[in-house]
Amino acid sequence: MTLQENLQIAFNSIRGNKLRASITALIISIGIMALVGILTAIDGIKAGINTSFSTMGANTFNIKNRGQNIRFSGGGKGAQKFKSISKYEAQKFEAEFKFPATISTSVNAGFNSTVKFNSIKTDPNISIMGGDLNYLKVAGYELSSGRNFTDKELSSAANAVILGSEIKDKLFPTKDPVGESVFIGAAKFRIIGALSSKGSSMGFGGDRIVIVPLQNAYQTFSVPNMSAVITVAVNDVNTMDFAVEEATSLFRRIRKVPLKSEINFSVYKADNIAKELISNLVYVTAAATVIGFITLLGAAIGLMNIMLVSVSERTREIGIRKAIGATQQVIRRQFLFEAIVICQLGGIGGIIFGIIIGNIVTTLVGVGFIIPWLWMLSGIALCLVVGLVSGIYPAIKASKLDPIEALRFE
Repeated sequence: MTLQENLQIAFNSIRGNKLRASITALIISIGIMALVGILTAIDGIKAGINTSFSTMGANTFNIKNRGQNIRFSGGGKGAQKFKSISKYEAQKFEAEFKFPATISTSVNAGFNSTVKFNSIKTDPNISIMGGDLNYLKVAGYELSSGRNFTDKELSSAANAVILGSEIKDKLFPTKDPVGESVFIGAAKFRIIGALSSKGSSMGFGGDRIVIVPLQNAYQTFSVPNMSAVITVAVNDVNTMDFAVEEATSLFRRIRKVPLKSEINFSVYKADNIAKELISNLVYVTAAATVIGFITLLGAAIGLMNIMLVSVSERTREIGIRKAIGATQQVIRRQFLFEAIVICQLGGIGGIIFGIIIGNIVTTLVGVGFIIPWLWMLSGIALCLVVGLVSGIYPAIKASKLDPIEALRFE
């Protein structure tokens, strides 16, 4: 018999037992829906985490001064201070680093400063950052109003400032601050922009910040051992490790560190939190897979029982088919096709509902519509396996019926 004839017989049998077939298909559909839905949602959450941390620095790494390294010698304890990263070294790195990436040089010129507008004054907990043209991009900041620094403002060390959102809300709660002037310490600055809220992370107030031109930070807020920070945002996060290796090698050469000597700077990757969150989703994925398989196991047992009942009810039909020349292989194939068709109908319904439910979750986390091709194909393949496993025993039992006894069956 041809594939088309087998499928036609399978559909005719399903139509003759709509209730039982529908219930079995529904059970299979629920298992596939749980599996595809949860895994689609997890894919969406992963994409959301990667996107969020990409804007917050997941595709970046920093080159910083090592600060202090404690060494022990003869039972004593001493501190070795490493040389600060100079603006010249940072500029040389930026000029010579050819990896596809965006590079920014910044410097922290103060942690406990105050900002004042007229009679309103902030608490002394404001960070002053000196930044270049790329600082906002690599640091994950966005402007809510105003603009970034111009090349002229950067080169002339202009007294221009961009306010963090917490400072803006404190000093200018009802109006746009752009164009106004504030005092940072004793120096007067003109506001050219305000930042959108970034929130706080690990105790650092990301919104309690003012950003001034890099050269201005060196001139106005110069402190002893002020060290530059080089931030590199790679274009492709998958090339991060290669970029770190190349940057380390280049900066070692710039700082004239001998090949076998310990480096006197540190390289910090900024994607640790994202990786930890994504790694925790592995347990959720495993739990979802177990739940889906348990549901499918129940569906497989139910389908096998239904197929065994079908064999009993269609004993006379099987005898007639054998009497007119149907072989054991033909009978086996017919019952296997019936089991597979029921599974695939349930699987298709489960995949559709799973995609809908999964994408409801992805919408809530701010990720666009996802079509989980891998899970769709996996669901179809899984239903094929369930159909084969559930149908093989009833099919073998049907094919081994004695045609004479089957014809006499009432």
